[in-house]
Amino acid sequence: MSDKTKVLFGCTHNSARSQMAEAYLNDLFGDRFEAESAGIEPGELNPLVVKAMKEDGVDISKNTVNDVFEYYKEGRLYSYVVTVCERDAAEKCPLFPGVTQRVQWSFSDPSKFTGTEEEKMEKVRQVRDEIKGKVKQWAGGEGE
Repeated sequence: MSDKTKVLFGCTHNSARSQMAEAYLNDLFGDRFEAESAGIEPGELNPLVVKAMKEDGVDISKNTVNDVFEYYKEGRLYSYVVTVCERDAAEKCPLFPGVTQRVQWSFSDPSKFTGTEEEKMEKVRQVRDEIKGKVKQWAGGEGE
């Protein structure tokens, strides 16, 4: 049994924001945290997000997209459930048993970005950097 703090990052499709947050928490603070991610309506991994993460040295290309309700049905337990999407979508996330704290972080949805591929990449990089900064701030304060 791991003594790491278990964290679930939830989002709408589990294709971008929650994947980035999971990857950064495991990559930067994997000695203290064990992160997973899942979506309310699982979609497909966003290729621009995969590219942006690779630019920052984190490979998520082999990640799977997961269903938050499957995790719930399996009875998985988390110390924190962190939603990284808009508040209305976050409210659809199930309440996991034993969760000590729910946290809401709101980030722009990369699937809704418009423009040329490079314009979309710039916006994805911005969200990536915002998520990385938030993960560092949060984990550095041990979930405060």
